[in-house]
Amino acid sequence: MAPPGKPRHRSGYTREETEQVKSACLTVAVTLGALMDDLCIVGGLVPSLLIDLQVGPDPDTGDLHPGTNDLDVGLAIGLLDEAQYAEISKRLRQEDFKPDFNELGNRTPQRWGLAGCDVTIDFLMPPIPGARKGGRIHNLEGDFAALITPGLQLAFDERHEVVMDGHTLRGEAVRRSVPVCGPAAFVVLKSFAFAARGEYKDAYDLIYVLRRWPGGVADIASRLVAHAANHGDILRDALGKLANDFATPQNHGPRRAAAFDGSRDDDLAAASADAHGYVDDLLRLCREQGLIVS
Repeated sequence: MAPPGKPRHRSGYTREETEQVKSACLTVAVTLGALMDDLCIVGGLVPSLLIDLQVGPDPDTGDLHPGTNDLDVGLAIGLLDEAQYAEISKRLRQEDFKPDFNELGNRTPQRWGLAGCDVTIDFLMPPIPGARKGGRIHNLEGDFAALITPGLQLAFDERHEVVMDGHTLRGEAVRRSVPVCGPAAFVVLKSFAFAARGEYKDAYDLIYVLRRWPGGVADIASRLVAHAANHGDILRDALGKLANDFATPQNHGPRRAAAFDGSRDDDLAAASADAHGYVDDLLRLCREQGLIVS
């Protein structure tokens, strides 16, 4: 059973938890096989796979991303086929995965777990006709469902194949290429997530990717501009939320990102200013390339 809310400090996450989530990711990749072509890893594991696995620890601090305790898997709209959904849930059950329970003891068909393992897998899908509001559960088949997630469309237009070497949850050694959400799509998803729930870790994850992506903020801005051709309304909404929540170093976005990283009162102001600066640079670069940011 997943606890409500996320830890508000990086000390609430352990390297062991993240390694278990990576094992869950590899287990899903092995279990679903070719069906992974219509899936994409999003959420809190992305910075570890997209950045830490590629370029290593922060050269200034030696730190890695604090990790995550759950796995978010996006389902493509192209998967809107009951037979394919049935195949996904069938294969998961064969590996002893089953729907989890929430804190009230009710089944959560959009979140699955494995007996004896603390990792949960959340399934997400983009808005579709008749199911457009973020945060709603859309039933796919039987007791398999997905959480409607605005902005997820971009993840499938900006997937990165990341090679993972590790072990499944059964301890089997395995190597797989896994589709992972790209940095610009990740920023969009986190802007929506933070606006919706104000989680400290969402703010931190967003700033971590802006700060550490090898191509820099300029590359992320260029990717956002490229997305605008197909997803202009989504981009304007997401960037407007960023402009609002990170407007100044005193806004809750920069302050929560800094507080999650452990900044104390004496250096919270500096860390908040840095977080605001990354978002401000991104918005300025987007405006310079023709994106309208409210």
